[in-house]
Amino acid sequence: MDKEFLKQKAKEVRIDIINMLAEAGSGHPGGSLSCADILTLLYFEKMNVKPDDPKWEDRDRLVLSKGHAAPALYAVLAEKGFFPKEELKTLRKLDSILQGHPDMKSTPGLDMTTGSLGQGLSAANGMALAGKLDKKGYRVYVILGDGELQEGQIWEAAMTAAHYKLDNLTAILDFNGLQIDGPNREVKNIEPVADKFKAFGWHVIEIDGHDFDQIDKAIEEAKATKGKPTLIIAHTIKGKGVSFMENQVEWHAGAPNEEQRQKAIQELEGSEV
Repeated sequence: MDKEFLKQKAKEVRIDIINMLAEAGSGHPGGSLSCADILTLLYFEKMNVKPDDPKWEDRDRLVLSKGHAAPALYAVLAEKGFFPKEELKTLRKLDSILQGHPDMKSTPGLDMTTGSLGQGLSAANGMALAGKLDKKGYRVYVILGDGELQEGQIWEAAMTAAHYKLDNLTAILDFNGLQIDGPNREVKNIEPVADKFKAFGWHVIEIDGHDFDQIDKAIEEAKATKGKPTLIIAHTIKGKGVSFMENQVEWHAGAPNEEQRQKAIQELEGSEV
């Protein structure tokens, strides 16, 4: 693993996110920035994909269940070569291949249409179960939001994944502690997350979601775990990399103005994030 390469890619992804949202005039910066490191490592280090053949049958799959963080995934897909980076400027515009939430029929590299929170884990279960039935070696990853755990369907899907022993499934929780209405613990407390998933029959790992070594190690541990699915609880910072956005609930949604864009880009370009 080349950490310096990954750090640079993650920085470029964050800059892309800021520019996309400023061009669009709307979107979700906080949760996009918080999962940028996770998505960067997955696509540039771990996942077996072919940008020139997005529908390759044996590819690893990713479901962005927290679909409002689409700018992070779009930026990573563009950096990986699934489509030209120029397309990022069209985010949320009429007829763009990059809509406000992922649309698998429009965007090369997307494995599932998402946006209605709570549903992505069920879709990922289906992919993982299909892989088992077809005796395929691909793995399925699903990125969950912490506020999303307030949805009942998540827990039905958690029970299902354990029941079918989907050890080819890894869920990664982007645990930044904030949702659109405020801190999770005040809106509807989701703790203790680790104990709940363990009780449902999952293998659980807790990490710093911005530490590439920890992310890498956790994914390898998940791959080595047999007979049960794995949840990686990635503790992250909402708005990571842009100081005036970090841990600020008002940046869950909303686009930076031109002055804020320039300030954010300058900060990111000068950082080691």
